Amino acid sequence: MEDYEITVPFQSLQALGCHVDGVCPKKKVGDICTTAVHDFEGDQTYSEKQGHNFTLTTDFDTIDVSSYNALVIPGGRAPKYNEKVIEIVKQIMEAGKPVASICHAMGSRF
Repeated sequence: MEDYEITVPFQSLQALGCHVDGVCPKKKVGDICTTAVHDFEGDQTYSEKQGHNFTLTTDFDTIDVSSYNALVIPGGRAPKYNEKVIEIVKQIMEAGKPVASICHAMGSRF
């Protein structure tokens, strides 16, 4: 996942005093997700560099959607191909809670 697409919302919400959990399909509490930084090198050339390591705080398979007030989905195409992600998005939206999706993650809302 793109570093700034998760780092900025994660840290911004924490700075506002929100409790923020990090989860990822096929991963468990304590697992690490490493982000990527795409750096413009010039002449329409980009390189990919390692970003931050995020330690996951909640188990994706046992998440209790009703205990959350909002959902932020960082960019990437993968969320829209995961049935559990789609179900979580539906539950949050049906409860009238906000869903923020960044870049390609917008596809997981439909």
